[in-house]
Amino acid sequence: MSLATHLRLAGAALIALALLHATFPRRFAWRDELPRLSLLNRQVFAVHTFFIAVVLLLFGGASLFLADELLAGGRLARAVLGAFTAFWALRLGVQLLVYDPALWRGNPARTRVHAGLTLFWAYLVAVYGLALAR
Repeated sequence: MSLATHLRLAGAALIALALLHATFPRRFAWRDELPRLSLLNRQVFAVHTFFIAVVLLLFGGASLFLADELLAGGRLARAVLGAFTAFWALRLGVQLLVYDPALWRGNPARTRVHAGLTLFWAYLVAVYGLALAR
């Protein structure tokens, strides 16, 4: 499979992840959880969640629809690929170093989600990193 195809697959997956954010309030019982926060913290939380989804849509769209341009080189393409690689490397680091293992240990479903997300973030680092190194 070509690197352009991997960029497009990564883009489609990021768009799917952005859309999946719409299910988070129900999935994570935010109606029950968020009232414990102050109004400011609730609103910051909602705004940040929305903008994370927007960033995922933008990253995904660029990867899905502009893969050939990203691989064509040039300073802008390298800057975008470098930013994407750094972003996903940081996200992989958060997955491995920030989330407490108590959140998934002993829970097979959560362990699978943790492992799947770890592999997904590593895949994104590899795809964007290889595109950057090209």
